[in-house]
Amino acid sequence: MNPATIRTSQSGTDGIKENRELIDTLRRSKLFRSYEQVFSEATGLALAIRPLEFWQLAHHGKKHENPFCALLAENPTSLAVCLRAHQEMIDHTGVLPHTVTCPFGLTETAVPIRLGEQIVGYLRIGQVVRHTPAKADTTKVSRELEQCGVRFSGEIRKAWEKNPLIPPEKYNAIVRLLAFFADQLSALSNQLMTAKNYAEPPLVLKAREYIEKHKSEELSLADVAKAAGSSVFHFCKVFHKATGLKFTDYVARMRLEDARNRLLNPNLRISEIAYDVGFQSLTQFNRTFKRVFGQSPTEFRARVSSGRRLGRSV
Repeated sequence: MNPATIRTSQSGTDGIKENRELIDTLRRSKLFRSYEQVFSEATGLALAIRPLEFWQLAHHGKKHENPFCALLAENPTSLAVCLRAHQEMIDHTGVLPHTVTCPFGLTETAVPIRLGEQIVGYLRIGQVVRHTPAKADTTKVSRELEQCGVRFSGEIRKAWEKNPLIPPEKYNAIVRLLAFFADQLSALSNQLMTAKNYAEPPLVLKAREYIEKHKSEELSLADVAKAAGSSVFHFCKVFHKATGLKFTDYVARMRLEDARNRLLNPNLRISEIAYDVGFQSLTQFNRTFKRVFGQSPTEFRARVSSGRRLGRSV
């Protein structure tokens, strides 16, 4: 799925502002601050959470910032190279994490955070090398630096030689753990948006309450509009403006969030979960789950299970 397609409903100045406010709230949350501390202590890497529109180095000034990258940031030309690599990574990050290696040989990954179907921000991992640099790697870095007017000697060479080394298998395990954490942040995003809805029109609040109470049952637009005390036409207009979602999409998302929590229990069958949360067929559930979350229920459950095992070994 093209990231640009996912972000269309977030376009415009208001969308950018709301996006930044949401990510800032997540950054200040106890959930993120606790995880960031544990992650950095366990890996020695910086972890940042950034909005879609972010035109600076993700880890600049952070406690575990890569020293080599910090030195590159002092030179406008090498900084521009770094920013281009970062932007390329973001441009190619869809519903799944995306990893790039910059011209200076450092690897970084962006892990998407979503609000429903929209990507609202990214978790960004501090830069590492994934194999012991060979002579050819050092030569390439030296050449890239020279093109930026930077000599590969002294402090900057020492910083390069001390770059954190994380082998591919372990690095991939870290990325998968972060993807699991991004799912938790996505769930928190939905909770934050729900809390914000207390300022919404009364008919939207009534509709949300009715949907929450009856989401596992067969729900019709007419029944919900009636419960909200509104005509179907007026309800659709006001509900879409307040939530940014069509009625059917909103109901599906509510059911999917419930389903995703139930999938964490390995003793529940996927078909059982699908019908319990209100879907009329397993095919419909699988198709909708993949459209919203970018993976099938089976793939999600397998990744969570794998992440838990890796979490005990990393």
